Amino acid sequence: MKIKCVACGKEGLNKDTVGINKKLLGNKVETFYCMDCLAGYLDTTTEELLEKIEEFREEGCKLFL
Repeated sequence: MKIKCVACGKEGLNKDTVGINKKLLGNKVETFYCMDCLAGYLDTTTEELLEKIEEFREEGCKLFL
């Protein structure tokens, strides 16, 4: 099943994108944003989100293994 961005409709969101949605919006979210739309929603940049993914991965977060 392809996961689609709830805002722009982009298809095929990868596991890191789904993971950062769950990490920042809550583990129970059922709709997901692509990286660009999530950055806009959270008033941040895509680059900052990618940096956070790396931080969470280094901390051993199971969403980013």
